[in-house]
Amino acid sequence: MDIIFAPAPSSNQRAEAEDLSVEFELTPLGREAFVFFVNETNPIQSLTHEQLRSIYTGQVTDWAEVGSESGTIQAFQRPEGSGSQTALQQFIGEAELMDPPAEDRVAGMGGIITETADYRNHPQAIGYSFRFFATEMNDTDGIRLLAIDGVEPTRENIANDTYPLSSEFYAITRVGEDDENVATLVEWMIGPEGQTIVERTGYVANE
Repeated sequence: MDIIFAPAPSSNQRAEAEDLSVEFELTPLGREAFVFFVNETNPIQSLTHEQLRSIYTGQVTDWAEVGSESGTIQAFQRPEGSGSQTALQQFIGEAELMDPPAEDRVAGMGGIITETADYRNHPQAIGYSFRFFATEMNDTDGIRLLAIDGVEPTRENIANDTYPLSSEFYAITRVGEDDENVATLVEWMIGPEGQTIVERTGYVANE
């Protein structure tokens, strides 16, 4: 693979690349935001960093503990190694994540495997993703993006970096790969026309 467009690689991905003697070159293309969301019927509008960490480490288990109506929190996660799960782990830091909701699925040859359950928009659910996938790639009917520390994940707040979980996304290539077509594409993406495409696809362009 010559180029991918993605958030910064995780520490595990960098370690795997290093084992293969591969070094990444990251070219910023725009800004993205890591967002948390709930069912739209949940009256909660905003959570703090600490409240979210407490939910995803299992210290807070009822919505009443964070100012909403009482109900057992269903804190969904994403599969290990996914970009969203990597972002959550970085957000949590050194604390240990709670076990995610899981479900059994039929595997090859009729076997059963247990996997991290996909998000289900139950009234007590909370999930997370990157804003682009939460708003552009999926049906957003029935969910509400939460403000973090009182700051909503709007395009303006992402662009000016006031939303606390905003970050850059990149064109990721290999150092030392001299592919003229790849270099031309990257240059085009950071130019005016490429940045217009970034905006049109739902991301926030570089300023």
